[in-house]
Amino acid sequence: MATQPQVPSAFASRIIGTGSHFPQKILTNGELAKTVDTTDEWIQERTGIHSRHISNSSNPAEWNSGLATEAARKALEMAGKKPEDIDAIFLATCTPDTLIPSTACWVQKNLGAKKAWALDLNAACSGFIFGLSFADQMIRTGFIRNALVIGSDVLSAFTNWNDRGSCILFGDGAGAVVVEQTSPHSPHRIYTSHLKSDGALWELFHIPAGGSRVEVTPEVFERKDHKMQMKGREIFKEAVRTMTEYAELALSANRLTTADISWVIAHQANARIIESVAKRLDLPLEKMLMNIERRGNNSAATIPTVLDENVRNQKIQPGQFILLDAFGAGLTTGSLLLRW
Repeated sequence: MATQPQVPSAFASRIIGTGSHFPQKILTNGELAKTVDTTDEWIQERTGIHSRHISNSSNPAEWNSGLATEAARKALEMAGKKPEDIDAIFLATCTPDTLIPSTACWVQKNLGAKKAWALDLNAACSGFIFGLSFADQMIRTGFIRNALVIGSDVLSAFTNWNDRGSCILFGDGAGAVVVEQTSPHSPHRIYTSHLKSDGALWELFHIPAGGSRVEVTPEVFERKDHKMQMKGREIFKEAVRTMTEYAELALSANRLTTADISWVIAHQANARIIESVAKRLDLPLEKMLMNIERRGNNSAATIPTVLDENVRNQKIQPGQFILLDAFGAGLTTGSLLLRW
């Protein structure tokens, strides 16, 4: 477990711009029910999802890098920054365009952010919080001043569309934020972040093939071992437990209670998981911001897209405490507290 140390820093960081972008194609539950044995009612009852966006792999604008680039452009526009103002790009993804180069480097090229160094990081659905924590730490030390943090995934490319237990969950999208250096005394800043990984639980959610360990041979392809495999019930239990634990850790570290929190943005894996976490925290469900009904599970993109939507609709207001909370394959967990 890694918890941001409570020590004086020369600087702090704050989010000054948000952006999100989705593919044009919307796949509804009704359309999905034409190809797998399921129904709209069954999916909504168990997940809260009605539709999700699916990328067109023949359209470069809807590749992972294309979605991420457009989300980043929107975030830069809101922040009043130019690509050349950015020092670093952190792109959280588990579905990169290419293994080499990183998708972050494709985004850097697309934006023309010539001064920025760029890298991908893979903490699956917790990736955006991990990336935001990394950016915050580097800004605090003065190593960088401005960063782009992006969560972008094209999960449809790694979904087994014959597996009704998993294919109903996933969609594609990208969300981005611009983070800049500010005074450590500013109330509008990132306060703390808390990160965890438990590789012993890797088998609950993984893709067996496609890396250097297992080549995608015709036999592997036929078994669909290059697609996501998950144990849904076990994932549900672990997600509720660890997301509750890390939300409480963030509150405790900052001497706050749920009454002090205006909004919680949890990873949009399943509406029932979010409802269970809210219940355990004794938090009104109205404080849990969600877009899962319209977007599905976009992995690292879920938290920044919910954030962007609610900044733009002005539900999120200056001075409010926002708690980010995620769980993902690895297994990984992260929480981060900020004040808008």
